[in-house]
Amino acid sequence: MNTTTNAVFMTCKACNRRSLETQWRDNHYVCPICGSLRPISANYRLSLLMDKGSIKELNKDMTAKDPLNFPGYQEKLNHQEEKTGLSEAAVTVAGTIGRFPVVAIVLDSRFFMGSMSSIVGEKVTSAIEYATKHHRPLIIFSASGGARMQEGIYSLMQMAKTADAIEEFSRRGGLYISYLTHPTTGGVTASFATLGDITLAEPNALVGFAGPRVIEQTIGKKLPKGFQRSEYLESHGFVDKIVPRSEMRDTIIHLLTLHNQKKSILPGGLKFA
Repeated sequence: MNTTTNAVFMTCKACNRRSLETQWRDNHYVCPICGSLRPISANYRLSLLMDKGSIKELNKDMTAKDPLNFPGYQEKLNHQEEKTGLSEAAVTVAGTIGRFPVVAIVLDSRFFMGSMSSIVGEKVTSAIEYATKHHRPLIIFSASGGARMQEGIYSLMQMAKTADAIEEFSRRGGLYISYLTHPTTGGVTASFATLGDITLAEPNALVGFAGPRVIEQTIGKKLPKGFQRSEYLESHGFVDKIVPRSEMRDTIIHLLTLHNQKKSILPGGLKFA
């Protein structure tokens, strides 16, 4: 008896080799051959991280705006919303991880490369304030090309706004775990992404302010091999640990468990339910 298998293959953009789509899925969309990471959606990352059925989306009504009436920008926003099913590049949720209540923020690189707009800044700030009010640990997964140029100063102002919210959260004794994914650059790197109490990163993630080509052109020198990649940053103390997607949930649960051994950091500070 002959059977026909309708196998679906995916091609890795890094090594240009094909693997079964089921292999990619089972490997959390990391190339089974070379280990290169494929971008994943915010909702998929949350499904890998959060306890099933625990997610409550925050600030869902905050949608992308065009404050400067920038030519063609609204049409591009409409296209991004249609393509991704998102209303902005940031998804913010409350829920539990290993039964620990947390607030999680994920920047989705599929929406304008996760760039920071006025609404992204507002969603991030509002979620941080929610974590502060409810004494919950904060986990932010950054992925960004930087500030969104179509919003000018409104975008750049979010650097100070989000950093100030993190400062208040930390002053109240909150635990902030920053998880850097590929790529994390520009204004996001220069604000909340690099303010974590613990900084994790995915393998081979590009992390920096300006890109390596811009830096080389500016200083007129060749940069060290692997410069601005997460492994280089870990070896220089900028990143605490490289954590693959397959270990993401277990690592965060371990950190939350260690932190929970003390019921509070400061008077009135972080407490777990």
